[in-house]
Amino acid sequence: MRLGIDTVEIDRIEESIKNKRFVERVYSAEEINELSRRNFIAQSAAACFAAKEAFSKSIGTGIRGFSLNEVSLLHDELGAPFLKFSGKAAEICREKGYQYSISITHTDKYATAVVVAY
Repeated sequence: MRLGIDTVEIDRIEESIKNKRFVERVYSAEEINELSRRNFIAQSAAACFAAKEAFSKSIGTGIRGFSLNEVSLLHDELGAPFLKFSGKAAEICREKGYQYSISITHTDKYATAVVVAY
């Protein structure tokens, strides 16, 4: 079992998501759709970013060998968060053989994500 955690300043992400290149490089199409339905609320975008960083820590490699937009933070019909993988990130997940559980939270200033790989 491995653990990854990350905290992001919401103000930093709020500025970054104004840049289309940043959005396309960091967020998957599914995340962009979900964030768009929420009017790109900075807390939600920051939680997605923190989730990607926490995932990279949980696999022990950091952000190497995959693109951030290959890791998606999505929500099921009850609103519970889950991670979805594509491309190289999906390959890494298959190689590692882990399942992933995630928890996210935020305040007015910070978003935090915790990923457990088991």
